[in-house]
Amino acid sequence: MTKLQSLVLAAIAALTVNTAFAIPAGTWSVAAGAHMVDPKSNNGTLANGAIDVDVDSDIRPTISGEYFIANNVGVELLAAIPFHHDITLTAGNTTIDAKTQHLPPTLSLQYHFDGYNMPMNVKPFVGVGVNYTTFFKEKIYSDTYENLKLDDSVGVAGHIGLDIPFKPTESFRIDARYMDIKTDASVDVAGKTLDVGEVDISPWVYGVAFVKQF
Repeated sequence: MTKLQSLVLAAIAALTVNTAFAIPAGTWSVAAGAHMVDPKSNNGTLANGAIDVDVDSDIRPTISGEYFIANNVGVELLAAIPFHHDITLTAGNTTIDAKTQHLPPTLSLQYHFDGYNMPMNVKPFVGVGVNYTTFFKEKIYSDTYENLKLDDSVGVAGHIGLDIPFKPTESFRIDARYMDIKTDASVDVAGKTLDVGEVDISPWVYGVAFVKQF
C-alpha cells in the first residue's frame, strides 16, 4: 500500500469517526441560561464632543432556540428579558445620570465542529448573524434635558462558544458574542427635540447555559 493510499484511508476513517459526533439535520436545541452585556469602554460623545457617554453592564436570563438545517449547521435565535443599563453623561465637571432598557434579539447562522477526540467530545462552534436592539423606558435626570430617546439599532453579530456534553442530548455551554449596537440619541430642551449624537454600545456578551437537544 502506498503512502498516498494510507493517507486517503486514514482521512476516510477520521471522517467516519467524526461524523459519529455530528449533530444531524432536523435536530432542535434549546439553551437556557444567563448573559452579561458588557458595553465597550468608550461609548462615544454627544453634543459635538461636549458630553462623554458611559454605559454600564448588566446580567439577565436568556433563552435561545436552534434548528439544524444540515449536519452541524444551525440557525439560532437568541432572546432575553430586558437588560437594564445606567448611563453616565459627563460634561466637564457636570455629571448627568440616565438609564434605559433594551431587548437584543439576535439571529445567527452557526457551525458546530465535531469532537475530534477533544476531552469529553467538547464541541466548539462559531456563528455570524444580525442583531436588532430596541430601546425603551429611557430616562434622564436633569433640569435642562428631558425625554431622552434612543433609536433602535441593527448590526452584525458574531458568536463563539463551547458545548460540554454530560449526556448524549444535554450540554453545558460557555459562549461569547460581539454585537454591533449603535444608537442615535435625542433629548428635549426648552420644548424642542435635539439630535445630540450617537451612543456606541457595541458590547461583548458573555454567557453560560444548559442546552437540550430534541
